[in-house]
Amino acid sequence: MVLGKVRGLAVYFDSLNENNLPAFSGGDQVSGRVVVQVSGDVRVRSLEVTARGVAKVRWTESRNTGANTAYTQNYTEEVEYLQHRDTLIGEDREEEGPEEGLTVLHAGLHEFAFSFNLPQMALATSFEGKHGSVRYWVKAELHRPWLLPVKVKKEFIVFEHIDINTPLLLAPQAGSKEKTLCCWFCASGPISLSAKIERKGYTPGESIQIFAEVENCSSRVVVPKAALYQTQTFFAKGKGKQIQQLVSNLRGDPLPQGKSQSWEGKLLKIPPVSPSILDCPIIRVEYALVVYVDVPGGLNLSLSLPLVIGTIPLHACSSRTSSISSNCSTLSWLGLSERPEAPPSYGDLSISESQRRECLHGCERSEDQDQDQDQDQEALLTYITEFRYLPPPLYSEVDPYPDPVEVCSAADVRRPDTCPSR
Repeated sequence: MVLGKVRGLAVYFDSLNENNLPAFSGGDQVSGRVVVQVSGDVRVRSLEVTARGVAKVRWTESRNTGANTAYTQNYTEEVEYLQHRDTLIGEDREEEGPEEGLTVLHAGLHEFAFSFNLPQMALATSFEGKHGSVRYWVKAELHRPWLLPVKVKKEFIVFEHIDINTPLLLAPQAGSKEKTLCCWFCASGPISLSAKIERKGYTPGESIQIFAEVENCSSRVVVPKAALYQTQTFFAKGKGKQIQQLVSNLRGDPLPQGKSQSWEGKLLKIPPVSPSILDCPIIRVEYALVVYVDVPGGLNLSLSLPLVIGTIPLHACSSRTSSISSNCSTLSWLGLSERPEAPPSYGDLSISESQRRECLHGCERSEDQDQDQDQDQEALLTYITEFRYLPPPLYSEVDPYPDPVEVCSAADVRRPDTCPSR
């Protein structure tokens, strides 16, 4: 027998999204095939497929214990979400000789199907961070007698769905703050900031409508700004490591002394980013919209509104409900009042035949809207999966809001207890 060589070993998935990427959720069936290409007869002991899903955290810290002495502390932690193994060719025959129980693959392409179900549990969403990751993959190993095994690994994406159509994530988020740059002997007045957004939950591709009011009574020219931040927190050995990165931002017009500025729904678009990860014990991914006033030479006046980036987009009915509640809360937030109209009497109500037919057509349209909703969800998954293959963003471990450097007058210098920076 003339022995051939293994020319190729590859793993292919059956289900792909519009970007030809394998994406699944908890409880889904993952199926595919292992393709083996050989140039001649090849004796194979076994072909094994292993599927794993692991969240892993790792970082290193160095500390000085003396003048010339230092030690390094490693922080590692791991959580397993998936473990599956299947044998496609052969069986475990560790006690048999190397030439027993072999399968001969003839020249050409050979396909071997595999399938398994993801656990019916809360799986962490696939993620790549600076100090940790959540990865899912399928690995195939081809074992031959007296030779090293041939291996190939193929990753797939898992999403833990977050539905933003819940009362908690549809609730408006608002807040207000005020800051006085100097006091007592300084004549500078306060800077006030109020901000509000329609809801807490959003999906990538949406735009956040920001309603804000800034009043500048100080002697400096300030600039209102807004930024969307992602915070990654990693946990290992009872300690945490946090990384913050800027996702998107915008700025308003410079605001001179004695002037005010209003944002009536200023839009900040959410780019393709990872959904929030809130249930993993060692990795958390959280988001916040920070509306702030850039104060030159001083500490920024900032207001942080927490966000949740989900995977299931806003439904049409939820959008109307959120819009109504947002308008009501906006009126109360701005100090306005609106007297509700009295409801009509039932005797004044009448339904014509044309209105009845239109209502029936509306019921039929609601079924079509459910189908459109499923299509929107598939399109959103396609949009979100882009973040896994984009270049990594720039990470920053520097506090975006450093300690203030206040400018004090000569009188404050003579009296240190009156200067805020002392």
